[in-house]
Amino acid sequence: MRKSTVLLLSLALLGCVGTMAPAAVASSPLHDNFYWLGQINKATDVINTDQGLLTADQGRRFAAAIHQVLVEGERPGAYRPQNVITFEPLLIQAGGPEITMIHAGRSSQDMLATTGRILLREDLLNLADSLNAVQGTLVNLAEKHKDTIVPNYTNGVVAQPNSYGHYLLAYAAGFSRDMERVQQYYARLNLSPMGATVLNGTSWPLNRDRMAAYLGFDGLAYNTYDAGQVYTYDNAAESSAVVTSLALHVGGFVEDVMQQYAQPRPWILLKEGGENTYVSSAMPQKRNPGILNRTRTEASTVLGSAVGSIFRAHNVPPGMADARSSEMNKMLRDTDKVLQNFDKCLRALQINPQRALEELNLDWSASQEVADVLMRKYKVPFRIGHHVNSEIVGYARLHGLTPLTFPYTEVQRIYRETVAASGDKAIPAVLPMSEAEFKSTLDPVSIVKNRAVKGGPQPAEMTKMLATGREKVTLNRKWVQDKRAQLAAANNKLNQDFEKLRQ
Repeated sequence: MRKSTVLLLSLALLGCVGTMAPAAVASSPLHDNFYWLGQINKATDVINTDQGLLTADQGRRFAAAIHQVLVEGERPGAYRPQNVITFEPLLIQAGGPEITMIHAGRSSQDMLATTGRILLREDLLNLADSLNAVQGTLVNLAEKHKDTIVPNYTNGVVAQPNSYGHYLLAYAAGFSRDMERVQQYYARLNLSPMGATVLNGTSWPLNRDRMAAYLGFDGLAYNTYDAGQVYTYDNAAESSAVVTSLALHVGGFVEDVMQQYAQPRPWILLKEGGENTYVSSAMPQKRNPGILNRTRTEASTVLGSAVGSIFRAHNVPPGMADARSSEMNKMLRDTDKVLQNFDKCLRALQINPQRALEELNLDWSASQEVADVLMRKYKVPFRIGHHVNSEIVGYARLHGLTPLTFPYTEVQRIYRETVAASGDKAIPAVLPMSEAEFKSTLDPVSIVKNRAVKGGPQPAEMTKMLATGREKVTLNRKWVQDKRAQLAAANNKLNQDFEKLRQ
């Protein structure tokens, strides 16, 4: 009893998730353990009466007592016990000791393993709603910025020009994998432990399948020892894996914005005011990116919670309460909040395409394209072309030149000297590119539009990826709606059958 008492007491009364950002899907209200213990008792009474394990008279009287306890628990300020051993005295008070017959073949172990999964699935579906809102915002922004050319960075340094829409779709792809993880986790989570009792079942012929259906489960956590003992390990690991990936994607995006935001003339800013930015108390010129900082901090906190969840499940015997802590519910709700705030970050972004293009033309992010053209059109080995461009960039930075101001005569000289040093007589000794071709090859807009591989930022591929992104948002929204509809239908069926028994 002591082990289950510790576990049950750890399941605190759950509150509701806060209101989401405008245009996001509102979270469904969460229930507490009291509510779900009531539903389990309803289902037990109905099923056992139908099976003849209880007489019709017992079933009806027990239903009246269960109803009385639940109605009184709904009164403002009412006592709502969160565990089996404090819930049962209320049943005895309402229906007498005989009502404990419905506890035959049950244990606080399987009942709390069941409510634990139910509470997690509610949090998980709310998280899925927020994740889908983020996906939708990313795809909408990608559509808006499919022709906006910006610098992309690797190793913290400007690397290549790219469509900002293509960049946003890359994160949409990452979050799409996160949604797959959510759905896969839900499929393994939404299996009923009821009837497993402590660890090896019971001699009572309980109808586990019907109980699972009444509680909205997709099936059974079949092996009774696994259901309440072994599953606790991988449940902790899987919930942590889901939130870890989400937090990493959010943190990476925020840090990328911050790298540019810190520049004197950034091409990406936040819409000022509200919860987005605030003015420094000492330095009037500063517009601190409050929402970015908060969102990143919250994402880091989630990562810490995920590690904690793993360590609570680490090196403990099967079935211990450590791994079943309600901290997992808080972790999912905290991640839900991170996603809601991240959606606000996305909606607050302001992109300056002209400034982005200016930054590209101040640096040599397009120089690889010269090496590609030399190889593709003129059969100059890539490494030779790469050396040519490396020398050009070195000379340009030494003399304060940009792609728009670099003299063509210097390009010719550097090419000629690099080829001569290679000793390869098969390579054209004179630069085969005209001045016009050299300069057009360095045009960031042309580079992006002329990409030729699948999945690139060129218009045809962007059209495909945007369509795929919109389709995934629609399918994911339907998945959440279908799951919620299934749970509501199961709950309604249970309540209807219980009311018939009570009459």
